[in-house]
Amino acid sequence: MAKGAVVRRVDPEPRVRRGYFECRFGQLHVHNAIPPGGGFEEGTSLLCLHPATASGRIFERLALLMGRERSVYAPDIPGLGESDPPPSHLTIADYAGAIGDFLDSMRFRQIDLLGYREGATIAAELTIERATQIRRAVFVSPPVLDDTEREAFRRAATPVSPTEDGSHLTAEWHRVLGAYPPGIALEIRTRAFAERLRNGSHAGWMAAAALQYPAHERLPLVSVPALVVRLKDEFWEAASRARELLPKARFVDMPEHGNGVFEAAPDAVCDPIRGFLRA
Repeated sequence: MAKGAVVRRVDPEPRVRRGYFECRFGQLHVHNAIPPGGGFEEGTSLLCLHPATASGRIFERLALLMGRERSVYAPDIPGLGESDPPPSHLTIADYAGAIGDFLDSMRFRQIDLLGYREGATIAAELTIERATQIRRAVFVSPPVLDDTEREAFRRAATPVSPTEDGSHLTAEWHRVLGAYPPGIALEIRTRAFAERLRNGSHAGWMAAAALQYPAHERLPLVSVPALVVRLKDEFWEAASRARELLPKARFVDMPEHGNGVFEAAPDAVCDPIRGFLRA
């Protein structure tokens, strides 16, 4: 090495694992990133909860960034991804209970939460019910809907009902294309399309539960430090209503990013989240 040369320090990558855990609805599939130091001097673990149309896989790239300093867990919500389905329609409190089973099995004394879109309603409910266990909460695009929006989302049911001639596949594909802003890689949209097909009707179950969630009544009960990240997506306006419900929360608006930010630009959304969790 030449004298005076600058040596760049390269942070080692976290170890990425997957596993199954028991919950009240069967087995819960969990994606996990573990700091390379083996748990020494790491920050509070982070649990990430995905939207109705996705799975814990959506947080893969975020976990690689956050997992350098803390353990990151991203479960597939019951009925979605590779987790067992519930026997019938659930409420958000039911979904929160199943995730709570995982927290109990891991015996976390404290943990931080991140919920994205419908996952933010589950994160809110967990934060309320486990205020002594949840240290900080991050709500990304929380769906604080009014009656008009709730009815509009109900009419646009997810997913499109299957048809024998396969025409529903074209309809679902065009809906996926329309949900993402220009510039999002076709590969990302293709993966989102595949996730929607795999999740099937159970995605609709979770979405319906989120539509029924009384956010205006429940969010004011959140007592832990909270960060709200607004993305330029379908919930841009809805998420702004959280300002009145969470007056002590920190807000970060990201109008330059929308659907696909966790896959296409994880650094952009990671920076404010990391700063908040480190505070």
